[in-house]
Amino acid sequence: MTSTTATQGATRLGPRLIRQLPLLALLLAIAAVVLLGSGPLGWRAGWWHFRIGFFYLMPGAFYCGLAAIAVAILALVIGWRVSRKRHIAIAMLAFIIGAVIAYVPWHYSQMRGIYPSIHDITTDWDNPPEFKAILPLREAEEANPVAYEGAKVSDQQRKAYPDIAPLALELAPTEAFTRALDTARQMGWTIVASEPPADSAAGRIEASQKSRWFRFTDDVVIRIAAAGSGSRVDLRSVSRVGRGDFGVNAARVRAYLAALRASQIR
Repeated sequence: MTSTTATQGATRLGPRLIRQLPLLALLLAIAAVVLLGSGPLGWRAGWWHFRIGFFYLMPGAFYCGLAAIAVAILALVIGWRVSRKRHIAIAMLAFIIGAVIAYVPWHYSQMRGIYPSIHDITTDWDNPPEFKAILPLREAEEANPVAYEGAKVSDQQRKAYPDIAPLALELAPTEAFTRALDTARQMGWTIVASEPPADSAAGRIEASQKSRWFRFTDDVVIRIAAAGSGSRVDLRSVSRVGRGDFGVNAARVRAYLAALRASQIR
């Protein structure tokens, strides 16, 4: 009965229109790709603000992707018995592309409800490591201020990322500094400045990392200080733009501390 209904529907629509449905689905899928890719490309080229990508182009890509899925399903259901294999393949391709592209904006939308709207993560809320060498770079980009906002940020971080804490190493400060610097390089970060510990002064490493998609720059400062017979490592990761970071800075801090902790075992 289903095949008969589909065939009758195909007859009413006409073979020419049925043949156009897969192409329409593919065009919608391509439009979704263009919209999704235009967000970061336009931001990096200086054509528009990154918020255009997040609040307009990504939703547009989502709806185009959904439309591609719907038209592709229609083409497959109605034209399964009357369309050529090439048209069926085009409809299936459009369905896959539309689904993949629609997933990306949906995923980011879901993440907004999971992560707090903060972009400054540190292991020491009372005395966060301070940036020095990176400040001119941030000022040149009119980036977010680096003044720590205190309880406004720390309370949200404590609730969302309770595991982030200073790292104690059973190493002298100079050796801990060397391990910390090597680990930062292994993470692929761009080292901006490094000052080893001297006398009672703590060592400091400043670095930055760019995101893969929008190429947002986040800055990191690492502080290595003497603590008893060993060392204490504190870390701070701050985004240059945007209010929320989708958990990127917390993930970076966790990954770095885990890598540095592992380096002590080797």
